[in-house]
This record gives sequence, structure tokens and C-alpha cells, in this order.
Amino acid sequence: MALAVGLGRLARRGGQGLLDALLPPHCLACDQPVLDQGTLCGGCFAGLHTIVAPLCYNCGLPFEHEGQGEDELCPACLARPPAFERARAAFLYNDAVTRLILPLKHGDRTDLAGPLARWMAAAGSALLEEAEVLVPVPLHRRRLFTRRYNQAALLALRLGRLAGRRVLPDALERVRSTPSLGPLGAERRRAVLASAVRTRPRAAPRLAGRRVLLVDDVLTSGATAGACAEALLAAGAARVEVLAVARVADPRSAPPGH
Repeated sequence: MALAVGLGRLARRGGQGLLDALLPPHCLACDQPVLDQGTLCGGCFAGLHTIVAPLCYNCGLPFEHEGQGEDELCPACLARPPAFERARAAFLYNDAVTRLILPLKHGDRTDLAGPLARWMAAAGSALLEEAEVLVPVPLHRRRLFTRRYNQAALLALRLGRLAGRRVLPDALERVRSTPSLGPLGAERRRAVLASAVRTRPRAAPRLAGRRVLLVDDVLTSGATAGACAEALLAAGAARVEVLAVARVADPRSAPPGH
């Protein structure tokens, strides 16, 4: 048995060596050569800003210093607690993470889902440990037809594989197309998203009483995640938490489409 395992590892290393010889490893975000496939060069990695404490317990908004939030909550969550319990993200949204997210969303770079999911898994390890079911934020069918895939679903599937958790890729659906939320404030976002998301009836039995982890690429004001959480809770989910690749520190500087 040990011999078979050893031979399998050697075969995998040999296959990877052949792949590297035919397609030399390049940075995921630029054309700089790197040592291993699926990694970033030093410059691109240095541009990523990992989100660490202190941060808002509910929405994951990073604080500038300890004691900034009241009861570990940001002013927005104190004024209006979100439908989800906790939201976390791997990185602060900036130009460096944009060079990874936009190609995944709009450039057919589906290979980026794996590395991004690994960073998400590290940032959201506590959420993944408690989650029973993973559900991606849905796209409206017209946008899905144009894009051909849902980047949040790709991330959820990769995360489910890493964490050994069940994934329901079509548990939610957008029943109404919504405009770009980028220029809108938090209240207007919530109004636009009202009744835009619902749980598919066939998914409800698989959500009832479950702790659900909602997966998305970018978390901005939390309005989209909140609308999805409300739909999941209405279907009987016991709790909803959120895990994203990146978190926008200032929703007023939201990227297009969020």
C-alpha cells in the first residue's frame, strides 16, 4: 500500500514537471514567471491586503484600530443588524484583487476559482467549520446566459471540495433583474433588491434547520448578501453566514456590478 501511494506521488510530480516544462508557470495576475503553477509573483501578492482583526463581528468591515466599534459592531450594523450573522472576506478590495476577480467574472478565467477559494478557506475557516451547506449568490438568468457561468457558484464548489461540505449551486434564484448597484447607497441597494431573490422550492427541504454559508466574490454594503440571507431564512435555514473573496471598505467606492 505504501509503495502504491509513493508511486502515485511520483507520478503526480512527474506529470506536474512535464506541465511546467510545456507551460512554464506564470503569475495568476500578470505575466511574470513564478516557481509554481497557480501562484502569484511577489509584486502581485504584496498588493493584496489581508483582512484581519479588528473588524466588525457582523459584516466583517475592518476597523482602523482596536476599540473603534461599539460592542465589536460598526455603526451600520448597530443601526440595522444584517440578516446574516457573520460575514468575512479574504482581502480588502483594491486594484490588486481586482486583477484576480474581474478575469474570473468576465474573462473566462475559471482557473482562478481554485486559488481564490483556498484564500477564502483560510480567511473563513471558522465559518466553514460550522457550516453545513454552501450556497452561492445567484445571477439573473439573462446575466448567466451572457456570462455562461456563475463565478460565485465556481467558488462555492471549490470551497465545498476543500472543506468537505455539501454545495447547493442553484438553491437561490434571482427572479428579477436588477441594475448595477455600484453608485447606490445602502438603503437604495436594499430597496432595489427587495423581493429580487428567492429560494427554489425544491431546495427548501435541504436548507431547513441547516447552517448555511453564502458564497460571493465581493461584499460591498451587504445588501445582496442580506437579501439572499432573508430568502434562506424564510426557507427554514437555521443561520446564514457569508464568505467572500474581497470586502469593499467604503461602499461608495463599490466596483461596477456590486
